[in-house]
Amino acid sequence: MRGKIHSFESFGTVDGPGIRFVVFMQGCPMRCQYCHNPDTWSCSAGTEYEAEEVASRVLKYKNYFTGGGGVTVSGGEPLMQAQFVCELFTILKRSGINTALDTSGVLYNEDEPRAFDELLAVTDLVLLDIKHIDEAEHKKLTGHSNKNILAFARYLAQIGKSVWIRHVLVPGITDDDKYLYKLKEFISSLGNVSKVEVLPYHTMGAVKYKKLGIDYPLEGVQPPSPERVKNAKEILKITC
Repeated sequence: MRGKIHSFESFGTVDGPGIRFVVFMQGCPMRCQYCHNPDTWSCSAGTEYEAEEVASRVLKYKNYFTGGGGVTVSGGEPLMQAQFVCELFTILKRSGINTALDTSGVLYNEDEPRAFDELLAVTDLVLLDIKHIDEAEHKKLTGHSNKNILAFARYLAQIGKSVWIRHVLVPGITDDDKYLYKLKEFISSLGNVSKVEVLPYHTMGAVKYKKLGIDYPLEGVQPPSPERVKNAKEILKITC
């Protein structure tokens, strides 16, 4: 099976446990205002690869995965090419490689809850990006409702799949104690979340918008202060 891939990172350290080989898939239905990879949005871009080709690339780095590392498939939105990712993960699992899926879960559909079961069966860890806990604010931030995302989180809890929650802290948007406590309440209801990562908003992707001729939606918004990042981490901290 062939999949469209934006790029690879051979020594990722921020996309799951240990050293990771990261595959960035091409194509995404969301338009997050803080997205730093707008070049992954288009489904017509990217380079096509066979799953076996990607697996061969990964296996060259297998010796670096000792101590909990492995492969993370990110995006874009990897669930747009779920069958390809499933084939890739299936090949990698045969070689004993840890697999992680970095997704927003926006393509999950409660009417077809088992649509991604085959992929999840060969996924060791889901890195679930919850963009905003409030639905109206989520729509403003991404152009989509968060209903499917929260439903996907609940489904992952139901099947006992290991999850890390990722949340981007943006001043004036997600950096609000009211929303942070609401997010904490939701996360606490799941029971399968082993880690919450607070990702401070940054402007490093702004130059890509300029190159693509796209207006940067958060022009003028500065990264959160260290104090606000610490505050968010304290609120969202998982307690046993």
